[in-house]
Amino acid sequence: MSLVRATLENAIGTLVLDHPEKHNALGRRLIGDTIAALHDFRHQKARVVILRAPPGVKVWSAGHDVTELPRAHRDPLGWADPLRRLIRELEGFPAPVIAVIEGSVWGGACEVAMACDLVVAAPSATFAITPARLGVPYNLTGILKFMNAASLAVVKEMVFTAQPIGAARARELGIINHLVPPEDLERFAYDLARQITANSPLSISVMKEELNILAGAHALPPLVFERIEGLRRVVYDSHDYQEGISAFLEKRPPAFKGE
Repeated sequence: MSLVRATLENAIGTLVLDHPEKHNALGRRLIGDTIAALHDFRHQKARVVILRAPPGVKVWSAGHDVTELPRAHRDPLGWADPLRRLIRELEGFPAPVIAVIEGSVWGGACEVAMACDLVVAAPSATFAITPARLGVPYNLTGILKFMNAASLAVVKEMVFTAQPIGAARARELGIINHLVPPEDLERFAYDLARQITANSPLSISVMKEELNILAGAHALPPLVFERIEGLRRVVYDSHDYQEGISAFLEKRPPAFKGE
């Protein structure tokens, strides 16, 4: 059975993350089902996709499924990781994707939301970037995604504290486009989608790709890139990385040693 529900009406695709037992954690199955639905929408020429969880949820997504992370000695967020594949699918989808968010958004799910083209959220929405809680080194494209969504100072606060920020502050910071009461959230999102479908899909597709290319146009000398990769290996080869994953699975506070 699929962990997402996908429908298409009037060129608007709706994709509902629906794995309540795991709070929509971004595991291989849910991500695979999401990518498959996006491929179907692409073939059906959807002009907008709305990505959401069921109405009224407390957790929009719990983030990367920690049970699927490698325990040691391998990059936890490499190119082939399912989360990286999902981010590329959202960014490369040829029409706008609107994230509609109620409840909390954790870890890698923040990057999923920010990979969408527009974010519409209820006041209950919160966003937390949590790799430091697990001792996980976040991948370079993910960090760049956060920096494109908010200022450097804000990103530093979020990644250093791993604490959530509320919807009102996220709206002020430009992380979300619209803050909408929960009873109006669905109507607002579909009104926004219909405004988009009234315009030229080819024009929008090209401009989306242009904007994505420009947003990622940060040249790095090879030596700098190698330095960053070396820094990440320090983390995922460490005691703290193994301790963070073990503590999460054992439902206890981690005892980080900085080594």
